[in-house]
Amino acid sequence: MEFAPAKELDAKALEDLGRATLRIVHDLKNQLNGLKLYATYLRKRLDRDENATTERETVEKLVAGLDHAAKEMAALVRYAQPLNLRRQPEAELRAIAHSAVHDPTYRVSGPLITASTTENNDRLIGAFDPPALAEAFSALTREALARRPADATVTLKLERLSGEPVPLALAQWSGLARQTKDSSPGIHAAYARRIIEAHGGVVDFDNDAINVKLPLSE
Repeated sequence: MEFAPAKELDAKALEDLGRATLRIVHDLKNQLNGLKLYATYLRKRLDRDENATTERETVEKLVAGLDHAAKEMAALVRYAQPLNLRRQPEAELRAIAHSAVHDPTYRVSGPLITASTTENNDRLIGAFDPPALAEAFSALTREALARRPADATVTLKLERLSGEPVPLALAQWSGLARQTKDSSPGIHAAYARRIIEAHGGVVDFDNDAINVKLPLSE
């Protein structure tokens, strides 16, 4: 007995499926937030009990897991929303990258060094949305740190590309572990790619590096 081939979903069906998925994710996120609040309440009660060390550790793990799941679901919902950039005509890419790596707001931590050469240390000026691009760079930095081999250091390099028909800047995270063909970036890195592409740039998740090219205005 032969089965009929599966019918491919058309664009409208995929759109409806995506919207339904987002509604489900939104509802699950609310439930997780409720569980997190309750777990926090239990943790405060346990703090008054000197014999509740094991219970406190369990609740701590529960809260951390729920917080992570809620953030991932929020990122998924945000990924589907329209992206509205607020470009500044003379934003400096090096300053944006420095903020993305060193500002505690972006929660970047790990063995990371930034590399630049004297000849490539010129200003990289473009029409960028600094907060959005800093968010993208921080997400890609965390993705790179997660992909590094044990005891390895990730190197972030920014430079102006030569020999291109239009002015281009390259941001490269190197020192990563080689990926399989089935590997895919997480939701935060995928959202970062969306921000980069909205600026007219491209992102390549290579085997052992992440490369970003962005157009410059000068």
